[in-house]
Amino acid sequence: MTASPNSATGPPKPLPWLPPLVHAVVLGGGLYAGTVAAGPSADPLRLGGFTTCLLLLAVLDRVEIHRHPGRPPVRPALVLLLARIALSAAASALDGSGVARALFVLLPLTAYFAFGRRVAVALGAGCVAVVLAGNTLWEPGWYVRPDDVTDLLMSGLALVLAVATATVAAGEQDSRLRLAHTLDELRDAHERLTGYAARVARLSTVRERNRLAREFHDGLGHHLTAIAIQLEKASAFHERDPDTARQALVDARRSADHALDDVRRSVRAMRDEDGPEPFSLSAALADLVRHADGGGPTVTLDLSGDEHGHRAEALAALYRAAQEGLTNARRHAGATKVRLSAQYAEHEARLVVADDGRGFRADALESGFGLRAMHERLVLLDGRVDVDTGPGRGTVVTARVPRIPAPAPEADR
Repeated sequence: MTASPNSATGPPKPLPWLPPLVHAVVLGGGLYAGTVAAGPSADPLRLGGFTTCLLLLAVLDRVEIHRHPGRPPVRPALVLLLARIALSAAASALDGSGVARALFVLLPLTAYFAFGRRVAVALGAGCVAVVLAGNTLWEPGWYVRPDDVTDLLMSGLALVLAVATATVAAGEQDSRLRLAHTLDELRDAHERLTGYAARVARLSTVRERNRLAREFHDGLGHHLTAIAIQLEKASAFHERDPDTARQALVDARRSADHALDDVRRSVRAMRDEDGPEPFSLSAALADLVRHADGGGPTVTLDLSGDEHGHRAEALAALYRAAQEGLTNARRHAGATKVRLSAQYAEHEARLVVADDGRGFRADALESGFGLRAMHERLVLLDGRVDVDTGPGRGTVVTARVPRIPAPAPEADR
């Protein structure tokens, strides 16, 4: 996650403009009282000491802000606070106008950001106690003088307002930090979601590409194989048996029409035009067997059970498996007989393609795209395909897909 700008050093000190403003006001008021108001009785040493205390307080502010932009360590913060207390007390002692008492308002404000609210409240109460003790020790009878009582009350109220201001400023700063942290988290989450969306798009593209590859291989591949066989038959018989050659050309044209129908069906499915057409595996297998003759192996078909209640996509996957098995038997196995059987049971639909061809080694299963595509298609439907083969003993391909009933329609409410 991207760190916020102030996460390493802590929150910046709020109200950085307040201490310099108070120092400037106190310095101006003290100098005015010590020179213009005092007239000839002005004490240069006293004014110099007062001015030096204010300048040192300003230096402490700059050191505190630049060296520790956030909450400083406890020990340096304590040293700075004690130095501020000493300089504020010295400036108040050297100031004859009393305006320097405003410096004590900054003490709980500074302590709040360095040590927290409890220390700030305790320090504010301590400042009030010091003023009260000073009045009691050095100004007897102060409590009967309205000006002294008013000064004490105003000092206490100023300290309370300082703590309250620090609380509000710290709360606002914490809210800004939490908001910045939340924005960082949202930005990080947005970046992750963007990455996930791109990954999903890539996976969807790969999945669709694989699906189209399986469709073209299982559909067009089968029909093109049939066309090639029929054309070879027509070429072989065009002189010896013209009728057989013409029939082979008719069968080749029929296979080409079936290939075009498959292409149109795939395009309609991709465009989602007119909704899915109803599919019957039994009828499709019968049509497949009916047009499988002519120069190829003899194909027989056995059907058992009722296909109603089985998923259309599952039955379509079994049909593609039948096409792939028949194509392999024609093109590669050199089979003379192929048996197709479809069984619709209560829990699954099963298709078996068995031929008496030459077979192949088990390690060749991984290299065939057709068998791999058949496996991928069935796995997506929680099904599986088993191949039993070996050199010289034919091949038996068994494809199974579980039956998952369609959800019943909800009753009208």
